[in-house]
Amino acid sequence: MLRKRLSTIVLTLTIMVLTLSACLNKAPQGYTQTENKQETELMKTIQNPELAKPQSIKSKDIYLAGGCFWGVEAYFKQIPQVIATEVGYANGESDDTNYETVAGTGHAEVLKLSYDANRIHLAELLAHYFRIIDPTLLNQQGNDRGTQYRTGIYTTDVYQTRVAQAALEVEAKKYDKALVVEVETLKNYIPAEDYHQDYLNKNPFGYCHINLNQVSDPLYPAYEKPSQNDLKKTLSPLEFDVTQNSGTERPFSSPFDQLNEAGIYVDITSGQPLFSSDDKYDAGCGWPSFTMPITTSVMSYSKDFTHGMVRVEVRSNDADSHLGHVFEDGPIDQGGTRFCINGASLRFIPKAEMAEQGYEAYLPYVVND
Repeated sequence: MLRKRLSTIVLTLTIMVLTLSACLNKAPQGYTQTENKQETELMKTIQNPELAKPQSIKSKDIYLAGGCFWGVEAYFKQIPQVIATEVGYANGESDDTNYETVAGTGHAEVLKLSYDANRIHLAELLAHYFRIIDPTLLNQQGNDRGTQYRTGIYTTDVYQTRVAQAALEVEAKKYDKALVVEVETLKNYIPAEDYHQDYLNKNPFGYCHINLNQVSDPLYPAYEKPSQNDLKKTLSPLEFDVTQNSGTERPFSSPFDQLNEAGIYVDITSGQPLFSSDDKYDAGCGWPSFTMPITTSVMSYSKDFTHGMVRVEVRSNDADSHLGHVFEDGPIDQGGTRFCINGASLRFIPKAEMAEQGYEAYLPYVVND
């Protein structure tokens, strides 16, 4: 009986070690220069999306009308996850128009925005979009007047339409009058003349109704980290150890590992949103896993040399909480990254409770019910 019990204990410990090694993604005996280089490249890729492997990029197009397309293009070109931009005319009465005739053909001046959907949510791009327009003005933005200067979001698939509608609903709560932003499926698109492409790059003192410097301003308010004394009172010993001492919970111990409910995961210390359920998947490693953060600015990355390994640690930006690590063995069609996160560092907000708990602005990030 004793021998059988010892065998069971040894087997259990072996499984735990193998599982831990799988999520750590490195052999316990240390790391090589090759592994060190791989982790360095992974960190560079995350922080510089233009270095991403071609097979991990999911290029999607969205068409945004926000008044004069010169400024709209110049603004969005500054976002690293934007792959390409082109200005043109969309959703008019015909499949042909130009700058001289657009006022009579019903087309809107638009930016064709190609973005990497594996590294930035459309909802984040639309948060930028609503920042640079007045959505209550009909057929005008800045000094420009006419139907070609109307505001609109022209989508190319059902998912984009759902995100755009959710974003519009959130934006409408900020105003005491109706919004006039069109949300329609793209019907037609004609590229604008060459001299309009990258116009403000060619003419840096040209007209622009948009503050291009706003692109670097935070899209959402920051979340405050409580004091260490307060955290000791509100967090469990495990939650405190993980977030404040870079601890690690046991694999398969978090109820979030197998949770499939729609909602967002926030930093348990500050409440800062970190992940959407839309990006959660079962990696089989025993820890909650995600393909990407909820926005591009919510976490920081650094080399972690603990336990004789080299890994990329992820921490929340506002509270500097230890969350877990990121690896490059995630689903390649979703970007190839796997954010392996301690459930003890997270709090889950169900979609149905997000508005009530102050997270209404993040509803466009959760559209897959």
